[in-house]
Amino acid sequence: MATEKKVFEIIKEAGFNPIDDKGIVVKFAPDNLSAKIAKFFSMEFYVLQLCNDELVLVPFSTITAGLKKEVTLQIPYSEIKSVEITEDMLNYQIAIITDTDTIRLTAQQKELSGFRSTGMLAFYNDGLKVSNWHKENLDGTLKMLSDIAK
Repeated sequence: MATEKKVFEIIKEAGFNPIDDKGIVVKFAPDNLSAKIAKFFSMEFYVLQLCNDELVLVPFSTITAGLKKEVTLQIPYSEIKSVEITEDMLNYQIAIITDTDTIRLTAQQKELSGFRSTGMLAFYNDGLKVSNWHKENLDGTLKMLSDIAK
């Protein structure tokens, strides 16, 4: 479980400026149905965090489910040509197209996220309520992602 505060600490220590409420839990999207079945139980999750000038991915540990203190991928907004977001059953598929590559990610939809992996990874209790920041941030993060290259 990782709090948004912990996500921000790691990203700031790496030299980036995260934007409030613009982080979600993602996985790399499988290439086909066979890969989707094979990766169904995979615990390779990342925080996709939008920052002032770029987006970054911070990995979760597959052993402890805690955040690793590293940035796995950074993509400056200036290199993003387009972002395509589509529904895929219980998830959203996110395709980030750059000059040289297409990065395909998948994010769990918020309605069932409390019962799925994102509910565990993004859980928090602030004393007043129990929730998860993935669920709270999903709509705004996807909107900002889709507007990046416009």
